[in-house]
Amino acid sequence: MIKSKSFYLYQTVIHIILILISLIVVVPIILLFISSISSEKSLIVNGYSFFPSEFSLEAYRYIWINKGTVLRAYGITIFVTVTGTISNVLLSSMMAYALSERKLIFRRIINFFIFFTMIFNGGLVPAYIMWTTTFQIKNTIWALLLPNLLVSPMNVILIRTHMMNAVPESLYEAAKIDGAGHRVLFTKIAIPLSKPILVTMGLFSGLTYWNDWTNGLYYLTDPKYYSIQVLLNKMIQDIQAIQANSVAASAGTAMTVPQISIRMAIAFVALLPILIIYPFLQKYFAEGIALGAVKG
Repeated sequence: MIKSKSFYLYQTVIHIILILISLIVVVPIILLFISSISSEKSLIVNGYSFFPSEFSLEAYRYIWINKGTVLRAYGITIFVTVTGTISNVLLSSMMAYALSERKLIFRRIINFFIFFTMIFNGGLVPAYIMWTTTFQIKNTIWALLLPNLLVSPMNVILIRTHMMNAVPESLYEAAKIDGAGHRVLFTKIAIPLSKPILVTMGLFSGLTYWNDWTNGLYYLTDPKYYSIQVLLNKMIQDIQAIQANSVAASAGTAMTVPQISIRMAIAFVALLPILIIYPFLQKYFAEGIALGAVKG
């Protein structure tokens, strides 16, 4: 079949659009890294640039001085991300499996309540009072795991939709005839056939846990429980305090601390593990979203 010129033109336009979208994603990351290895003076004088006039590793040296605290925070973040992601996917998939059962009693009502929580919530103050007084999670590792992150209504809906469309009802019926119960149906049929959507939802959950800093801000005052995001935010606040105190003490002569470049370095340090892990999960991403988005 001979393809027309319009087809090749259309294909070229699509490629150009995709290249531009890729650049929109990649270029800020490159600029972030280059800014983190630029001197504070060049950033103040010339602004952000892909070709800075002066390079400096002062920002990374500042982070290296605090490497013990940073490594501990990384360990806490990795533990919270892995534990929280596994728990989120497990609980969400269990709920989704139950809701994918068309004969489930009160199925529509339960679906409504799950959807309702995506739109309305009790508010920050009642949530804080509940978590700190009833569950007493303040200054514990549970403060980084439980509030607002453990189960996602969106994940439940996407996994449920995937299970309803990708897992044939006849497969369940055949397994039931052979004597399989819901535990077997869930672990041997639903989970293996839902791997793409589970990996995709796991990626979403992992990113949310890794990037979360609000739980640490609300529920943590003990530095030994700080995640990497909470710690890096605290480091920025400390730098600003050092600068302010230095100016006040020396009547206008501030201590040299790389405020702008260290913000870029901190952001890049927090982003780097995600950049490393994401390519290994990318093959499941598009498939999981496409299958989970089909109306059931």
